[in-house]
Amino acid sequence: MPSFGWVHFVFLLQAALWTLALSAIACIGGGLLGFGVAMARISPSRVVRAIAICYVQVVQGTPLLVLLFLFYFGFSVFGLEGLPALVAAGAGLVIYSSAFLGEIWRGAIQSVAKTQWEAAECLAMSSWQRMTRVILPQAMRIATAPTVGFLVQIVKNTSLASVVGFVELSQAGKLINNSTFQPFLVFIVVAAIYFAICYPLSSWSRGLERKLNVGRR
Repeated sequence: MPSFGWVHFVFLLQAALWTLALSAIACIGGGLLGFGVAMARISPSRVVRAIAICYVQVVQGTPLLVLLFLFYFGFSVFGLEGLPALVAAGAGLVIYSSAFLGEIWRGAIQSVAKTQWEAAECLAMSSWQRMTRVILPQAMRIATAPTVGFLVQIVKNTSLASVVGFVELSQAGKLINNSTFQPFLVFIVVAAIYFAICYPLSSWSRGLERKLNVGRR
């Protein structure tokens, strides 16, 4: 029976790169879609707001594991070929991220003081100018910490992608453990790699909070 060694460690590092790639897909795709959700949530149109609310409620009320299964196995119900594991996992995480990021950013936008909105209107700014020049810069300060905190959760949630056959960091740990039967050592190394990925994000969030004076009057 082989012992945990350098080859296994390199395999974990390669899997960690796939974890980062999947996290990047979720963050970028979920961020773009989430911004649209946030804008829809504060839209003056009641219909648009209702659609956005339904979307958020459905996605947030559905476990990520179920979303991954739906994207991976759902197409076969209609007689179509299933999606590759990376595409299915990426799509599920994008949809999942968009609902939560949309709500985070919607809350940040609406927390900007009402007087700021009124001042922008008094300057005869258009809706686009008011949002891009006055509201969003202030909302970004408020949204920084919860956004980065959620990105840390996304990195850890990529471990669920193993259920659709995607080999990321935690799945690589399981595969190595099946061959070495050294679970304590293997998963200590896996946990250390996750920590090495997530801790800089948390530190970056705290640094941005201080730089942007988040929470100060």
